[in-house]
Amino acid sequence: MSSTTVHELAIEGMTCAACVNRVEKALARVPGVARASVNLATERAQVEAADPALDVAQLVRAVEMAGFGAKPIDTAMPAPPPAVSPREGWHVVFAVALSLPLVLPMLAAPFGADWMLPAWLQLALATPVQFWLGARFYRAGWNALKAGGGNMDLLVALGTSAAYGLSVYLMWRHAGGHGEPHLYFEASAVVITLVLLGKWLEARAKRRTTEAIRALHALRPERTRVQRDGVELDVPLDEVRVGDVVVIRAGERIPVDAIVLEGESHVNEAMLTGESLPVPKGPESRITGGSVNGEGVLVARTVAVGGETALARIIRLVEQAQAHKAPIQRLVDRVSAVFVPVVLGIALITLLAWGLSGAADWERALLNAVAVLVIACPCALGLATPTAIMAGTGAAARHGILIKDAEALEIAHRVGIVAFDKTGTLTRGEPRLVALEGEGERRRLLAIAAALQRASEHPLAKAVVQAAQEESLDVPMASEVRIQSGRGLSGRVEGRRYAIGSARYVEELGAQVPPQLAAKADALRAEGRTVSWLVAFEPAPHALALLGFGDELKPDAKLAVERLHAAGVRTALVSGDNAAAAEAVAREIGIDDVRAEVLPEQKSAVIESLKQRGQLVAMVGDGVNDAPALAAADVGIAMGSGTDVAMHASGITLMRSEPALVADAIDISRRTYAKIRQNLFWAFIYNVIGLPLAALGFLNPVVAGAAMAMSSVSVVTNALTLRRWQPGGER
Repeated sequence: MSSTTVHELAIEGMTCAACVNRVEKALARVPGVARASVNLATERAQVEAADPALDVAQLVRAVEMAGFGAKPIDTAMPAPPPAVSPREGWHVVFAVALSLPLVLPMLAAPFGADWMLPAWLQLALATPVQFWLGARFYRAGWNALKAGGGNMDLLVALGTSAAYGLSVYLMWRHAGGHGEPHLYFEASAVVITLVLLGKWLEARAKRRTTEAIRALHALRPERTRVQRDGVELDVPLDEVRVGDVVVIRAGERIPVDAIVLEGESHVNEAMLTGESLPVPKGPESRITGGSVNGEGVLVARTVAVGGETALARIIRLVEQAQAHKAPIQRLVDRVSAVFVPVVLGIALITLLAWGLSGAADWERALLNAVAVLVIACPCALGLATPTAIMAGTGAAARHGILIKDAEALEIAHRVGIVAFDKTGTLTRGEPRLVALEGEGERRRLLAIAAALQRASEHPLAKAVVQAAQEESLDVPMASEVRIQSGRGLSGRVEGRRYAIGSARYVEELGAQVPPQLAAKADALRAEGRTVSWLVAFEPAPHALALLGFGDELKPDAKLAVERLHAAGVRTALVSGDNAAAAEAVAREIGIDDVRAEVLPEQKSAVIESLKQRGQLVAMVGDGVNDAPALAAADVGIAMGSGTDVAMHASGITLMRSEPALVADAIDISRRTYAKIRQNLFWAFIYNVIGLPLAALGFLNPVVAGAAMAMSSVSVVTNALTLRRWQPGGER
């Protein structure tokens, strides 16, 4: 893959899908830019530069030449999303206060009340709305024209100026005459007021879609305690460096990624991983910045700060997902590129058709053309996709599902086959004692085996000791322990000599194996289990017991497969284990297809063969040794703690090693994509229905303005329903 440098810019002044298109084109024309993607909902641009020497100032100038503002964003340490400006709220209040006296007489007229204001007073009320509160539309529209394009602001500016100008003309024409002419100041003022109100409501709603990002930023404390030269200092978080020793008291938020040196506690990592139960921590445990310390004091050495912490990486990942465009957005981009010119053409045709008709009513013609200009603003089109993606990825992130980009989100909803790696994905990835049979009482045999194995660091030895601890056995001390490398070990327990080890070791010792134990060992091996033997030397060497070890399935492995099947998704197991072991696991949890004895480098070929069935394939692995298979799949899903390798090799990273989250990832993908389709339907339907009605004279500019404002608010509000999503199939 070619190396590219990614620059992010905060874009100011965008109002609709046409603006997005214009900024993207301006950035794409800069020499050295490989790709530019602009998001209306986040008001950010992501630029991939093929030339690492590309100056960000060039990108800023290109955006400014297109009529917008731009500021570079530090991608190392993401900044929280901006809040809604209070000035916008006050502008809405002033606009409503000035427009209300203009619109009340209209509402009272059907009831026989004549509250019409004098023409001069209507002019006085409408003028500040038009040229002070509506100045933003003139500025943005003029910038669009200078850049050779059009946008929502241009449509609003032209439409309201036409209504305002017609009213001024009618005032002048009837000056000194008898009676008041019918003016349209209320149309221009109310349209601007409705658009301002719609943009303010839209901004407030959009802010709620970024709550997941703000919640993650809030996890970063401003100060922490650091031990330097034997003194504990309270310092700003930005002054902490890698290698510093930090002190975290009970109930405090952990400031940085660190390794515990002293103390024991439980840490709540719910906001990072979605795991509700606190995790025990002690010396040598890794703790993550942003999680909350429980009951104990922890002293820890810093291993990552600032933009290198797991929290910063997670924030970047979620922001990137929200900034990326879904492939379906390309349709919107193509439409918006020609939308404004087409609308201007329709408005001109409407004006001429009504003006040159038999009635030759130019006043009516102008109002209908204004209605066309106002209702056609493509705000909803630009917001339909990104707001749904922001809400969906934010909800997923809160529950430990990190979706890397919008393309992964869009692909995941169509996945037909999910292929699982076995070790560490469906199983715990560490051996456990699953069988112990032999001569005598089981607890005594386990105690003898654990006494010998306490002297070894071998994974199988640890499994025996752990099994004894779980059964609360009183394990005796072993003496004269001798380790036979690659075979096993021997020693004395309670005065008797024993050995424990492999079948090869048993043969070397000349120990007899009872037929019933030999048969049991063959059965365990056929299931893919590892078998060790406990040998007693008195009166003669003989196998006292066999110990079977296996990698235990995760508690929710079966549930994960059941939920995928319920969603109509087939499952496959891709494992390096022997066929018997892989098929035993598949039978136990109900997996459809088994591919066993597959080497890591062969897994990607297996994924390719699954794809030949004509369905999209998701690969679920640990994100380290499964990286080639994750990349080969249509969408890779990495299990684990969100390491860099997992994040880069996969489209989706699960922060908890729970297979059931795979079904949740597909579920939130399907729900998000459904919201995108719904939003695009409503965004298009507003224009498909509204434009002809306005052109035919069935909508006045005020109603058109209300419909246009409501179209934007409705798509954002519809997207926000995704925030209520919960994993586990219960909504």
